[in-house]
This record gives sequence, C-alpha cells and structure tokens, in this order.
Amino acid sequence: MTYTYIPKGVCSRKIDLTIEDGVIRDVKFSGGCSGNTQGVAALCVGRKPEEVIPLIKNIRCGFKPTSCPDQLAKALEEAVQAAE
Repeated sequence: MTYTYIPKGVCSRKIDLTIEDGVIRDVKFSGGCSGNTQGVAALCVGRKPEEVIPLIKNIRCGFKPTSCPDQLAKALEEAVQAAE
C-alpha cells in the first residue's frame, strides 16, 4: 500500500510511503532538510510501523512543536489505520 501524507508545521511538503506485508518498504520526503529526511527514511525501511512510531513520535525541531520525524510517525499511524 502506498500512502501520501501532507505534513503540518515543518519544512517538508509531502511524505510518500509504501508499506507491504506490514513492513515499511519506502519513505520519500518532498522538501525538508535533505540529509535528515533521507537518514530518517533509510532507518525506517525494513521495519514495522509499530516499531518505528514510538522511536520518532514527539521529536521536536528547535522550538517547533513537531518535526519531520514526528510527522512521519503521524503518517505511519494514519497509514496503519487506513490498512485495517
């Protein structure tokens, strides 16, 4: 399943992710800090959303109440719910 999420409160404009057989297969950020978003995406691939979400949820970017990893956690939560 491919899922697109529009982040709020961060520099990235879109997150596209693919989950197959309960495992994250691909994560792509549009916009944001390229190195950071690529690094977070690479660390998520091959893992289950349930494993990744608690690791990246509620991470803040500076004084912002959210971050690209936090928005990815929200995207993963929505994608898991949509698949049920």
